[in-house]
Amino acid sequence: MPSAIPPSATTAAIVPIRAFQPDLHERAWASTPHPTLPLLATAHAKSVTVFSLSSLSSHSSLTGGHTRSVRTAAWKPGLPPHKLCLVSGSFDATAGLWRWDGDSAEAAAAADPDAANPENSDSPLETEITASTRAKSRRIDDDDDDNSNASQTGGDQDWEFTLVLEGHDSEVKCCAFAPSGAYLATCSRDKSVWIWEDIGASEADDEWETVAVLNEHEGDVKAVAWCPDVPARNARRQYSADVLASASYDNTVRIWREDSDGEWVCVAVLEGHEGTVWSVEWEQRPDSDGRFPRLLSCSADGTVRVWELQQEEREEEGQGENGADGAAGRLALGGIPNTMRTSLREEWVCTAVLPAVHDRDVYSVSWSKKTGLVASTGRDGKIVLYQECRDRSSAARAAGTEAGSQNQSESNIYDAGQTATSITLPSSSQRTWEVLTNLANAHGPFEVNHITWCRRYDVAAEKRAEDEMLVTTGDDGIVRSWEVKIGA
Repeated sequence: MPSAIPPSATTAAIVPIRAFQPDLHERAWASTPHPTLPLLATAHAKSVTVFSLSSLSSHSSLTGGHTRSVRTAAWKPGLPPHKLCLVSGSFDATAGLWRWDGDSAEAAAAADPDAANPENSDSPLETEITASTRAKSRRIDDDDDDNSNASQTGGDQDWEFTLVLEGHDSEVKCCAFAPSGAYLATCSRDKSVWIWEDIGASEADDEWETVAVLNEHEGDVKAVAWCPDVPARNARRQYSADVLASASYDNTVRIWREDSDGEWVCVAVLEGHEGTVWSVEWEQRPDSDGRFPRLLSCSADGTVRVWELQQEEREEEGQGENGADGAAGRLALGGIPNTMRTSLREEWVCTAVLPAVHDRDVYSVSWSKKTGLVASTGRDGKIVLYQECRDRSSAARAAGTEAGSQNQSESNIYDAGQTATSITLPSSSQRTWEVLTNLANAHGPFEVNHITWCRRYDVAAEKRAEDEMLVTTGDDGIVRSWEVKIGA
């Protein structure tokens, strides 16, 4: 279980560490930490800049693959430490696959000069930072003699642009790899979610095919996120282990699973937001009680919501394939037309609306795997930090206050910036959410587009590769790092 679901509120402060260098000097959209290595990929302009989390400075650049702004980037998991694979999604309606194939010794020197010196390295992780100044050359098209899609850094060929994924009719807003790396999800302004499968005979074979095109959203699809690889994610065996969430301009979140026939189907529509849902984030480390990971969503309505799967045991109660009647299915979906199979539907409930601090769109939210703390940011430039508490008395009061109300508009009763207990529905009566702290003007007058937790590898960290920090990405073209001091 996460180490910090505190019994009562504590004080905290969000303290700047320093900005990553160099400044990008143009709007930056999002920064994505590598799942195991001290690297951070930032999408901006027509490029992706990879920063070292050890030096907080530029490590390499991916340029030349897209004709319009790059909106998103995602690391492929599960590769050896001397190999990198990254997918970029662009406003040019394509996703691009990039690779870096180097050796561990050159990796250490490129990403963290201190790591190359054994006397300065106190962690074995520091010798596994992937980078290389001598990557293998492989073109997208072997007939393209000038190889214009290769990215150049420092005069040496580093990143290799190996594959273009085409199919979307408009801007690619987000891309994400499944935990196994076998699937890639992309979403677009064209209202669709595409799922691609890696069918290559080996990792070196970049062969991906489309296995599903999901068209049930009624507006732009802003974000996709795969459920992390935790034991509870496959508790209901009628599906595959992979679970995908998508967020849309149509004010909803949809949950997708692959059924026993290999078809990707929508199993739930999460309704309640009164504006565009900008992002979704899965709980990274659920309690050890077998509960399915919860889901966070953030919206243009200024709220952050927590959703939980109601794990009914219909299969064990003898309900057959057609056991759930059509009327109940339509009610669960709020009347939204879709091709969902009634027998596969799930019931997801909004169990909390986090205390209202943001007064404009909330663009991004991140759930810490280490502490369970939630951070949000958005159009108002604020960083807000929430903690979940186990408090039976306050939860009971919240549940009593909420009796009979189903519209979740209660978030408006809070004054921005004040610590308050969230509204919690009876199904989560032992859990409440409180504002731990908030910081205004994180990027000055500019909007903050993205926030994420990531591990610290910089020299100021007390426990490198264990301590966490926040990273924000803004319209000012600056990527900033922040320390969260509990008890400050």
